[in-house]
Amino acid sequence: MTKPVKYSAEVRERAVRMVLEHQDEHGSQWAAIASIAGKIGCTAEALRLWVRRAERDQGKRPGLTTDERERMKALERENRELRQANEILQGVGIFRPGGARPPLQAMTGFVAEHRNAYGVEPICRVLEIAPSTYYSQAVRQADPEARPDRWRRDQVLEVEVRRVWDENRQVYGVRKVWKQLLREGWQVARCTVERLMRRLGLRGVIRGKPGKTTTGDKAQPCPLDRVNRQFHAERPNALGAVSISVCEAVGELVSGC
Repeated sequence: MTKPVKYSAEVRERAVRMVLEHQDEHGSQWAAIASIAGKIGCTAEALRLWVRRAERDQGKRPGLTTDERERMKALERENRELRQANEILQGVGIFRPGGARPPLQAMTGFVAEHRNAYGVEPICRVLEIAPSTYYSQAVRQADPEARPDRWRRDQVLEVEVRRVWDENRQVYGVRKVWKQLLREGWQVARCTVERLMRRLGLRGVIRGKPGKTTTGDKAQPCPLDRVNRQFHAERPNALGAVSISVCEAVGELVSGC
């Protein structure tokens, strides 16, 4: 299959001008096109299409002009991109229901799951992350040796943090787990232990009993909700309500209205 020849805009304009200027010298416009096409070195059909386009641009033939076609293509491309972005955003709402920016791993996982449908660059543009960020994360997932030193150290420390927590009846909090790791010779920061325990879902036991503001007596009648949870009054003195705040001060619970 021969490679199509590309003609410059100047060559096309000159060929069209020659047809329009000399078509009266031939029996028909097609005869002029066939004659001039051989001189230009293009096919007669290609020259005919150039002439038809020029006639539409000059208003001599009904149809869309070149500028109108370009604007239509631009609008179609914009609509296609907007529809694609809307579909991507609908998928993003699955793991970002509250509108907050999700973790990087969640975003890169979403890109990997939908890359065949939308492509990497369009999804990254909607998620506002660089495509290089996704590709670097993909390399790290495929090759553990390419992952950063912090990730590899976290994998080791997570095992030790959970071990200390389990060995102490699962009651140690961040401070005691951190102190125990230091006693065992681990050089680790307290904030690192806190971060890893939060990731693992480990929590210490708090001493004492939680404070109570009210001890309910089920034997006593419960006051009725006379306003049906509607606290908006249409006129003055139509509704009386009070807000009670409870705070702890010097080991005691203080109520204030």
